[in-house]
Amino acid sequence: MAEKLGIYVHIPFCKHKCDYCDFYSLAGAEEQTERYQKALLAHMAETAPLAKGWEVDAVYFGGGTPLMLGTKALIQVLDFIKKHFKVTRDAEITVEANPESVDFATLRALRRAGFNRLSLGMQSACDAELKAVGRIHDFAQVEAAVQAARKAKLKNVSLDLIYGLPGQTSESWEKTLDAAVALGPEHISGYGLKVEDGTPLAVRVAAGESLPDDDAQADAYLAMVSRLEAAGYQQYEISNFAKESFPSRHNLKYWTLSPYLGFGPGAHSDFGDRRYAFLRDLEGYITAVESGGRLLSEETVIPRRERGSEYLMLRLRTTHGIEEWEYRREFFMDFDPVLALLTDYERQGWAERRDRRWRFTPEGFLRSNVLIGQLLEVQERSTLPGTLKYMSRKGT
Repeated sequence: MAEKLGIYVHIPFCKHKCDYCDFYSLAGAEEQTERYQKALLAHMAETAPLAKGWEVDAVYFGGGTPLMLGTKALIQVLDFIKKHFKVTRDAEITVEANPESVDFATLRALRRAGFNRLSLGMQSACDAELKAVGRIHDFAQVEAAVQAARKAKLKNVSLDLIYGLPGQTSESWEKTLDAAVALGPEHISGYGLKVEDGTPLAVRVAAGESLPDDDAQADAYLAMVSRLEAAGYQQYEISNFAKESFPSRHNLKYWTLSPYLGFGPGAHSDFGDRRYAFLRDLEGYITAVESGGRLLSEETVIPRRERGSEYLMLRLRTTHGIEEWEYRREFFMDFDPVLALLTDYERQGWAERRDRRWRFTPEGFLRSNVLIGQLLEVQERSTLPGTLKYMSRKGT
């Protein structure tokens, strides 16, 4: 059976860049869309032979605002992928969209072309909160976008939410959660607002603007977990919740160390035992493709044994968690130091063991950066000799 591969396509164009956004995206660069599309397809054609023998089961168009490329152009890119890569018949094919950027005709055309999942940036049900971070849609447009998606017969819709927005209260966050659930999406993602260096929001905060503090964000997170669980959404990753059978295949590529190829400026890949990223520069990316120049901004070769730290760091973001013998077998490392810490976390209510697998509780997810950092520190004791000694002691 062929191994499975994901593809991420970055469309860096935006109508307006939000105050908190640190993704590589550009407003006012629409004149570059045609040239960018040509470069994107040329890059894909050059890369496709490397993926021979792989089956693509997830394609994700992210941004930016992918629809700024144009509906016809997006369909052309997807058709090109299908022609040059082996895309499975049941592949999850996602397009991100802002609520104001979609309508019934657009979504119907995309669905007929093979797109089967829509990820909408709802963020909040409160118009004042949306305006406070530079979003250019309102909640009525979110409702209209979801209605258009259903009319277009899209059966997999995801909504993105943000907690910790300027002026957000526990009551307004509850309103947002209730509104999102009422729209009936198959998937909901909820992220805490981060103040990224170099963004307009960072400038505002540096000038004295206050935001909900860490305790308020923690309360909002736990409220989200509880509310969505009560509504039938199963948490499968720190920030992601889905109805049964609807976890994002694309998201899971990242958290399960599965291979994926990225295309476009700033896009990352994990393929062929290498992690690499492309230039965060639209003109630089296009020129490099056209001239055969260097596209990479960073590249790391990762031997299989060194994936052990990534296994801890990424799998513990999921509710599937980690398993002792999976860890020993795959990475030849001693699990004992990790087990000792996990047992301590269990006593404090931060971790739990289910069916031989360890995972964080919601309270543990809140502290996951610190806890994973501690686990990575003790992992330094995990060596091949240590594991062999343990196996000999157990008589295995």
